[in-house]
Amino acid sequence: MGELRYILGGPQGGGLETTSEVLSWSFAKSGYGILSDREYFSNIKGRHSYVHATVSGAENPFHLSYPVDLVGAMDAETVFTHFQEIDRGGYLIYNKDEDNAKYGSILSMEPELKTRLNEFFKANGIGGTLGELSTYLSERRQINVVALSYSSLLRALQQEASVIAAQASRYVSSILIGSIASLVGLESSSLAFGLKKRFRSGEILKHNMIFSEIIARQLQAFSYKRPSLGKSSLSRGKMVVASGNDFVAMAKLMGGVRFQSYYPITPAADESFTLEKYEKVGGDRGSIVVFQTEDEIAAVTSAIGASLTGTRSASATSGPGFDLMTEGLGWAGINETPILVTYYQRGGPSTGQPTRGGQSDLLSSVFASHGEFPRIVLSSGDHSEAFWDTVDALNYAEMFQTPVIHLVDKFLANSIASIPLPDVSKIEVRRGNLVKNGGDGYQRFDFTSSISPRAFIGDERMWYTGDEHNENGHIDEDSENRIKMMTKRMDKMNLIEESIPEERRHALYGDKDPEIVLLGWGFVKGVAIKALEQLRNEGIKASYFHIRTFVPFPKKSVESIFEDVGPENVVDVECNYEGQAGILVRLNTGHELRKHVVKFTGRPIYLSELVEAIRRVLSGSSKEVLNLGA
Repeated sequence: MGELRYILGGPQGGGLETTSEVLSWSFAKSGYGILSDREYFSNIKGRHSYVHATVSGAENPFHLSYPVDLVGAMDAETVFTHFQEIDRGGYLIYNKDEDNAKYGSILSMEPELKTRLNEFFKANGIGGTLGELSTYLSERRQINVVALSYSSLLRALQQEASVIAAQASRYVSSILIGSIASLVGLESSSLAFGLKKRFRSGEILKHNMIFSEIIARQLQAFSYKRPSLGKSSLSRGKMVVASGNDFVAMAKLMGGVRFQSYYPITPAADESFTLEKYEKVGGDRGSIVVFQTEDEIAAVTSAIGASLTGTRSASATSGPGFDLMTEGLGWAGINETPILVTYYQRGGPSTGQPTRGGQSDLLSSVFASHGEFPRIVLSSGDHSEAFWDTVDALNYAEMFQTPVIHLVDKFLANSIASIPLPDVSKIEVRRGNLVKNGGDGYQRFDFTSSISPRAFIGDERMWYTGDEHNENGHIDEDSENRIKMMTKRMDKMNLIEESIPEERRHALYGDKDPEIVLLGWGFVKGVAIKALEQLRNEGIKASYFHIRTFVPFPKKSVESIFEDVGPENVVDVECNYEGQAGILVRLNTGHELRKHVVKFTGRPIYLSELVEAIRRVLSGSSKEVLNLGA
């Protein structure tokens, strides 16, 4: 096969995340590239959750697609939700003990889904039980159905590993680990590595090792052809397998952050949770203080306060939290205070879709807070970019003494990927124009340069206020002073334009002489680049223009794209309703994007739907709204 696409589903809080981590580490240990995305309801426990993954022996994948080759189900709801997403000849692993379960009786299922299922079952003459659906899939869809008795497997675990009955039910998610590992022929040493990575040692590890052997024996009874990934052709050095949240956290530690504030909010909180594990770690690069505040107002202002003392500081939040931070952001802007806000985007407005993804906060970040002040806005497209963008953002904040907003999609934040170990020897910490012992004449907001000498509270005498101020920081509403101070601050944008090269602001992939150019940002990157391959196989020459910084904007490069292919051949691809990157293209260049592919369901853009949408655009469509994914 060369590539395996799978979905694992079960109730939120049922161990699905652990299952995903173990399999991801195991596949990576065997030399395969992995991308695993977690989708879940805004619910602590019980609602349907699933993992959608791509495993490849030819590349480190950064795309997801339908149909999938395999669905592994912890419960009946997973089968009813995802059975139509299995490719013909694919595989379904499910619990045959639930054959009498009816979709209409599942209380946690959305009513709209039940309505669609009712129509499908009637049209195809299927009864409403899981067993009848299983028969339909096997006989009429040629799906290889792996019907296991989960209760029998758990009883075998009790007998062979001396697990008491009350604890055995906790191992249901492990059935999927053992089944998939056995089904695809994953090396036993790799599976052992994944289990040890998660459970370290002790009884739980021992029980899982025994359970995987029990499940492997059970699967030997199935006689159909097993899926095979084949041998990986990837050149494997040292790899890191982690989520986007974790990569940002690692970059902050390595990039010198020593104070991180946050208020728990999805999907940002996981980054701070990771940082909390290293609060007491010393060494050459020091330790970090992670401060959970009572709200996001306190989060941003405490980070500002830490920054004033000279501490490299950051905060992390999502849409509703960022809304609360905007007044503090303006205070940092008028006081030329370096601060990084990592902005994890989810579906809005208001509480919106707390656990779903989106790219609808771009304009919010670019124009946040009233008045005018310089800022830098970066966006990451994959896990490697998330790491290095974080390092750059920290340096930019202090070099230009300004707030920096780093946009990360929920899709990227909550997905696990395998990437080569970043070369941390290339990390350079640049702190900008610092001064110590400036003397009695020290002025924090000195007019002689856009980037005034920055001393820390306690080292020199200085004043800070949210009002307009003079060079010393005292409140001053004189009109001439206002002109000088505003000009001083805003002139930083000229310096930023000169200092951050055009090639840092974007990346271009694909054919050098394209017929069509896809323009996008964030997590769109991976699926767009993969789509270029399929389009090329169809004889369509295409490229992807990836925006990495919105402030400063890659104006010259965008203008050259329009000049080369014409506005009618540039397609805006985004996960929001308005096409917000397209709005910024028009604002910065005057060029209007006439064709759009958008998705705002809270699910990422999948390869199959993007390729089909581009085909329709090439046939004359001006706007495609995507809706694939459970």
